[in-house]
Amino acid sequence: MNWTSFDSWIVAVGAVSAVACALPGCFLVLRKMSMMGDAISHAVLPGIAVAFLMTGTRSSISMFVAAAITGILTAVFTQWVSRFGRVDRGAAMGIVFTTLFAVGLLMIVRAADHVDLDPGCVLYGAMEMTPLDTRNIFGWNIPRAVLSIGVVLLVNLLLILALFKELRISAFDTSLSDTLGFSSRFLHYLLMTIVAVTTVAAFEAVGSIIVIAMLIVPPATALLLTHRLVPMLIVASLVGVLSAFLGHYSANTIPGWFGYDSTSTSGMMATVAGLLFTIAWLFSPSEGLIVRRFRNREGNELEEPAELTST
Repeated sequence: MNWTSFDSWIVAVGAVSAVACALPGCFLVLRKMSMMGDAISHAVLPGIAVAFLMTGTRSSISMFVAAAITGILTAVFTQWVSRFGRVDRGAAMGIVFTTLFAVGLLMIVRAADHVDLDPGCVLYGAMEMTPLDTRNIFGWNIPRAVLSIGVVLLVNLLLILALFKELRISAFDTSLSDTLGFSSRFLHYLLMTIVAVTTVAAFEAVGSIIVIAMLIVPPATALLLTHRLVPMLIVASLVGVLSAFLGHYSANTIPGWFGYDSTSTSGMMATVAGLLFTIAWLFSPSEGLIVRRFRNREGNELEEPAELTST
């Protein structure tokens, strides 16, 4: 593979998107709300479709605002269905996001008849095309996706730093958070807002389906490697960056081994992230499946002589 600046920018878009998603994703995983990221990433489709149908253009601002509002409403609707419908939160998420996703998909197909829009790109993104849309910043042509997602990443980082103690307490114990004066409900909706905005920002680059991998898989991998929040945030970010680099490199090299052209970078990013999770699941020093089995076998061997002596 002949690596060029074009490839570097594609990796940069993927890496910034992955880190921006991984930071709030860590709190979703700790709150056992991983499905909420999935729900929001799918449910933003109606907002995007409404923006297309109302404006007739692919204006980034209108798409961003409409999709962000839809994402926040997804969290609100899920809370309402769970509370007033007296159903499990997981079931409420499934009800809300599948309904909104189906409606959004129908609207997207309808919008595609009138607007230059590829429904496939809505689902899996167009990361390979992002370096073509650039903005001149101090003489540097920087992809617009890097700038937009970079701003969201910076805001996410600042919010987590400013509210780190509150978010950490509410993630582990909502009752304690309320007792200490940190409204768990406010922090919940703030986190949902962050997830919604991040999802919309990363939507154009990685698509609505792939974004869930970056929200959940790197944090889940980090949780297997550490049980401390700060290292978890760092490890999740590193896993996201590594997934972006290895994903793009693999997308351009591995298909050639079998006589095919390159494949989707965003899809390969998710595949690499899944492989990294599998490695952590098998070989994590504390939680790895193989490590735990080896320890259990050693423990049984150590206990066996004692049992023989006692008899």
